Amino acid sequence: MSKPVVITCAITGSQTRKSMNPAVPITPSEQIESTHEAFEAGSTLVHVHVRNPDETSSSDPGLFAQVQEGIRRHCPGMIVQFSTGGRGRDSAERGKPLHLRPDMASLATGSVNFATVIYDNAPPLVDELAQAMLEFDVKPEIEVFDLAMLYNARDLLDRGLVKAPLHVQFVMGIKNALPAKRHLLEFLVAELHDVMPDATWVAAGVGRHQFEVAQWCAELGGHIRVGLEDGVRVSRERLAKSNADMVERAVEICAALGRAAATPEQAREMLSLKAAA
Repeated sequence: MSKPVVITCAITGSQTRKSMNPAVPITPSEQIESTHEAFEAGSTLVHVHVRNPDETSSSDPGLFAQVQEGIRRHCPGMIVQFSTGGRGRDSAERGKPLHLRPDMASLATGSVNFATVIYDNAPPLVDELAQAMLEFDVKPEIEVFDLAMLYNARDLLDRGLVKAPLHVQFVMGIKNALPAKRHLLEFLVAELHDVMPDATWVAAGVGRHQFEVAQWCAELGGHIRVGLEDGVRVSRERLAKSNADMVERAVEICAALGRAAATPEQAREMLSLKAAA
């Protein structure tokens, strides 16, 4: 339990709006500043979506480039992870920013029902995104919204479309997908160790489950994800002041268990990423 914790900060997402919390960063400059604050608070991995001026989700490589450049300048060694999510877009559109060679990118390995829409990740689309990540030397973070996606990731590994060791994120608390239950996370982690023994893992709790799931991750030896993409509160009573506010709470959870937030160098070593330039 003394293993350092890689704290991911999901700073914006594609749906969380300023009307939900004024701290949500939208423009590249806001995202860079918010990431820098989270980095100083203890986060060593940032999950990046970009937005248009009207707050709608964007795949504009120019916006991703601005954010990545600013993060690399102000947050030395921080791991930059781009989102390739987005409903209703093909693989070419969703993979547009990969040529910028972030350290990592998200890769959902199957489709899932959300509350009102289908997050569609058909097998050919998954293969095409995985192939693009191979081409640009971008490590995928496998997004698991249900158990089948874990086995799908193993299939990608067997076919040479991803490289071991994988990093897997379990997403919990979305309606119609994985509920946020500790015994379920314990089962998923055990299954991961059986299917891909050398893989690392993190779990994201959505909405009110964010810090509950973070606690379980810290206790079970995994890594932690927090941020304004996943929820806008640090407690039932209080909105988050910033992404850094959320990271600070995650650091406190780790410290209570004798675990420290990983340094950028430690995070890169644990996730089998090359050293920062």
